[in-house]
Amino acid sequence: MKSRIALVGTPNAGKTALFNALTHSHQRVANYSGVTVESAEADFFLPGGDALSLVDLPGAYSLRPYTEDENVLADALKGTSFAGMILVVDATQPERAIRFLLEVLDSTDSPAVIALNMSDLAEKRGFEFDMVQFAALMGVPVIPTAATRKKGLPELLGALEISLKNQKRRRSAFFPAPAESVPATRVSERVLEFYKRADQLLKRIMVRKGFPDERSRKIDRVILHPVAGPLILILVLGIVFQLMFNLAQFPMDLIDTGFSWLQGLVQNSGLSVGVKSFLSDGVIAGVGGTLVFLPQILILYALILFLEDFGFMSRAVFMLDHLMGKVGLHGRSFLPLLSSYACNVPGIMSARTIESKADRVITTLIIPLTTCSARIPVYGLLISAFIPNTEVFLGLKLQGLVMLGLYATGIFFAFLMGGIFKRFLFQGRRPPLLIELPSYKRPSMRSLLRGILYRIKLFSKRVGTVILSVTVVIWFLLSYPQDGGAVASGIEHSYAAQIGQWIEPLLRPIGFDWRIAMALIPTFAAREVMVGTLSTVYSIEGGAAVSDVEKLSMILKQEWSVATGMSLLVWFIFAPMCVSTLATARRELKSTRYMILMLVYLFALAYLGSYLAYRAFS
Repeated sequence: MKSRIALVGTPNAGKTALFNALTHSHQRVANYSGVTVESAEADFFLPGGDALSLVDLPGAYSLRPYTEDENVLADALKGTSFAGMILVVDATQPERAIRFLLEVLDSTDSPAVIALNMSDLAEKRGFEFDMVQFAALMGVPVIPTAATRKKGLPELLGALEISLKNQKRRRSAFFPAPAESVPATRVSERVLEFYKRADQLLKRIMVRKGFPDERSRKIDRVILHPVAGPLILILVLGIVFQLMFNLAQFPMDLIDTGFSWLQGLVQNSGLSVGVKSFLSDGVIAGVGGTLVFLPQILILYALILFLEDFGFMSRAVFMLDHLMGKVGLHGRSFLPLLSSYACNVPGIMSARTIESKADRVITTLIIPLTTCSARIPVYGLLISAFIPNTEVFLGLKLQGLVMLGLYATGIFFAFLMGGIFKRFLFQGRRPPLLIELPSYKRPSMRSLLRGILYRIKLFSKRVGTVILSVTVVIWFLLSYPQDGGAVASGIEHSYAAQIGQWIEPLLRPIGFDWRIAMALIPTFAAREVMVGTLSTVYSIEGGAAVSDVEKLSMILKQEWSVATGMSLLVWFIFAPMCVSTLATARRELKSTRYMILMLVYLFALAYLGSYLAYRAFS
C-alpha cells in the first residue's frame, strides 16, 4: 500500500492547485473556502521514483473545529495514517496562515515541508522572506512555489523525499515539546500563545512586507458599491445566461445533425424491426436527446469557473450577505447554494463550512431549489418549444430572460423557505459573516480547460450509464407487450402506459397526461432523463425517429398546450426529483426526519406551483 501524504493549508492558499499540479488531477479550484468538501486523493511520484498518494484535505483555519470541514481535517491529522505533510502557505498573505501552520506543526512530529505558494505574485508585490531563517525556525524545509505555473515543484518533491527518509521531524525552538491535550479552561490561553508566536516568527522571517493589492481595492470600490454592486451582479448573471443560449446553439445543431444522421443510418439498415427500434428509438433517441444539451451545460459551467477564478464570486457572497440576513440566512449559505448550480450533491456537502448547525440544516433543506445543471436539458427543451426567441431590448432575447427567470424563481423561493424555516423551526441569533476577499487575478486557462474536460467526463459517464440504462428500460416498457411484432393494441396499452395511466389521475389537475406521468418516474435517477424519455415515447408512438431536439420541440408544441408546458417548467423548479440529493441530505444531516421534511415541502410546492401555472395559462 502506498504511503499517504496530507496536503494541508488554509482556504485560498492554492492548495488544490498544488494538488492538481503534483498529481495531474482535475480537482476543481475556486476562490472560496468549502470547494474541497471531501478528501480528494491521487498518486504522485518522488524524484527517486517512489509512488505516494497525496490527500487534499479540506482547507481550515484551526484544529479546534467549528465547521464540519475543519472536523474532517482535525480527525485526519489526529490519526497515524499519514507518512508526512505538505503545508501550503499563501506568500501574499502570510499573516493569516502562519498561526495555523504553527498549530499543525505543534500537534505532530511527522515529516513535513512547507510550500510557500503564489511566490511569483508575492515577489511582484514586493514581499521578501528570509528563507534560511524561515526553515530554521520552523524546523522543516520551506520551498517557494507557484502551483498554477508549476514552479518550484521539483524542489518541493526533493525536499519531501529527504524529509521522509529522516522519518521524524526535528523540532525547533518554536516547538519545544509535542503538544499535549489542553483543558477546556485553558484553550483561550493556548490560542493566544499561537498568535504571539506567529507575530514573533513573522518579525524574524519577513525581510520586506509587500504592498497591498491596489488593483483589487480599486475594482472593489465599484463591485462592492451598495448601489452599483447589486446591479453589476444582476448584469453579470444576465450575460451568463444569454451566452449560454446564444453560444450553445451552433454546437447543439451539430450534435442534433449527427444523431439524426445516425438514426437514419440505422433505419435504412438491413437490421430486424425490433433491433432497429431498440437502437433508433431507445438508445439513439434517448441518449441523443440528452447529450445535445451538453454545450449549454459546459458553457454555464465554464462561465461560473471563470468568475470564481477571477475572484468575483466571493464578492457576490459579501454583497448577498445583507440580503440573506433579511430572511435570517447566513452569507456563507451562498457558497453551498452556488456549488449547487453544478449539482445539488456537492452543494449539500459543502454546507459543512457553515459553523451554526441550524444554518447548516436550513441551507441543506433549501439547496434543491437551486437550478442544478441536470435541469438545463428539461428547461432548454420546454423553453424552445413554448417560448419564442424574440428580442426584448438591447439584444437580450426572451428565451435567455426566461431561463434567468427560472433561476431567479428558484433562488427567491430558496430565500423565502429559508426565512420560514429560520422563523419557525430554528430560531436564534445569526452569526456574523467572516469571509476573505481574494485578490482579483487572471483566470488560469489551463485550470478552466481542466474543469471543462472533467465536466465532460462526468456528463459522458452519466449518459453512458444511468441515462442509457434508464432509456433502454423505458424503451422496453413502451414497446411491450407485443402482438405479432408490434405493441399490443398500440402504445396506449404498453407497460409504460399502464404505469402512467395509474398515476395520471393524481397529476391531471396540473395538466400532466400519462406520458408525462410515466416520464417523471425515471427522473428520480437523473432529471435530464426526462428529455430522452420523451424522445423515446414520441419516436415509438409516432413511428418516426425523434433524436433531434428541434423536432421534439415541434411535437411538444403540437401535442401539449402552453399551460401544460408552463406547468411542467414550474414542476421542475421545485420537485425533489433526485434520489442522490435526498440520500446525501440524510447522510450529511444524519437525520431521516429532515430528509422527509425536504421531500414533503418540495413536492407540496411543486404541486401547488404547477396547479397555479396550469390554471393561469389555461
